[in-house]
Amino acid sequence: MTSTAAISAESLVKTFGSNRALDGVELRAQRGRVLGLLGPNGAGKTTAVRILTTLLRPDSGSVSVAGHDVLTEPDAVRRSIGVSGQYAAVDENLTGRENLYMVGRLYGMSRAAARERAGQLLDGFRLLEAGDRVAKGYSGGMRRRLDLAGALVARPPVVMLDEPTTGLDPRGRMDTWQLIAELVDDGTTVLLTTQYLEEADALADTIAVIDHGRVIANGTSDELKARVGGERLELVVDERDELETASEVLARVGSGVPRTDARTRRVQVAVSDGSRALVEAVRGLDALGIEVHDVGLHRPTLDDAFLSLTGKHAEPPDNGRNGEDLQEPEGPTAESAGRGGRQ
Repeated sequence: MTSTAAISAESLVKTFGSNRALDGVELRAQRGRVLGLLGPNGAGKTTAVRILTTLLRPDSGSVSVAGHDVLTEPDAVRRSIGVSGQYAAVDENLTGRENLYMVGRLYGMSRAAARERAGQLLDGFRLLEAGDRVAKGYSGGMRRRLDLAGALVARPPVVMLDEPTTGLDPRGRMDTWQLIAELVDDGTTVLLTTQYLEEADALADTIAVIDHGRVIANGTSDELKARVGGERLELVVDERDELETASEVLARVGSGVPRTDARTRRVQVAVSDGSRALVEAVRGLDALGIEVHDVGLHRPTLDDAFLSLTGKHAEPPDNGRNGEDLQEPEGPTAESAGRGGRQ
C-alpha cells in the first residue's frame, strides 16, 4: 500500500451464506482525490463501504484507510473518517444545531468549537433558519443535508459518501457537489458511491465500476467512455408505435444494436461514420414517412460506458432497501463507524 493512497483495498472478499458479495475487490483512492464507486444495485458497493468504515469485517483481504489498518486499528480509522450513508442518521428529538453540536462533542471538540462548527455547517447546508427546530419536523431533503453536515463536523481527512444526494432536490444536489469540490480543494479524500452518473462524471477523479462483487473497470471518466468508442446517433420519433421501424433503420446505418426507450420515444445506436449515418438515417426515415422530433450525434456518455460494462443502465436511486442490503447477516455486525462512534 503506497503512502499516497488514503484508501486501499486489496483482494477483498465477503460472503453472506452462499452469496459472494465481494469477490477479490481492489480499490485505491489517492489523497485529496474523489474515487467514484459505480455499479448496479446489489453489485457490492455498500458492502465495500461498510467494510471500509469498520461496520463489517471482510472474510479475507487487506484494507487501509488514512494509513490505518481497518482490522487492527479500527478506532484510528473511525477517528479519521466522516460517513454519510444511504439513509439519514439524525436524532429526530434534537434540533439540527443540537445534532451537529452532539457530533462535535463526540469527536472531542470543546463546547465553543462544537457550537461554532455547527453554525458553520448549518449555514453551508442552507439549514440556518431551521437550525433550532426539532429535526422530527424536517423534510426528507433537510434530514439528508443534516446527515451530510454531520459527516463533516470534525473535518476528517477521509469522507465516505454512500449515495449522498439521494432524496435531494436539484438545488440541494448542486450545493452538495460544490461542498464536495471544496472538501477536495482542502485536501480531503472522498469515496463516493452514486447511481447518478452525471454526479460521478462531474466529481470523480477516478471511477471503479463494480458488478457481481468484482471491479470490472477502473479509470477516469474519459478513459471509461473511450472504451465504448465511436459516436452515438440518437433521435426521437413523434409516435411511440414507430419506434420499432426507426430502430430497424438505425440498425442498417449503425455499427451496433440500437437501444430504444419507449417512455421518451428515443432510439440510439453506435456509428462509425457519424455524418454519413445521420444523413442516411434521416433519408430512410423520411422515405417511410416517419416524423423525427429531434436527431443528433453525441460522444459516448458515462451511461453508455456503464451500459457497455454491466449490460444495464444505472438504476435511479430510491429510498427502499436494495438486494445488497438484504444480504447482511442477522445480528450486530461491527462497532459504529465515523462521527466519533455515531453511525
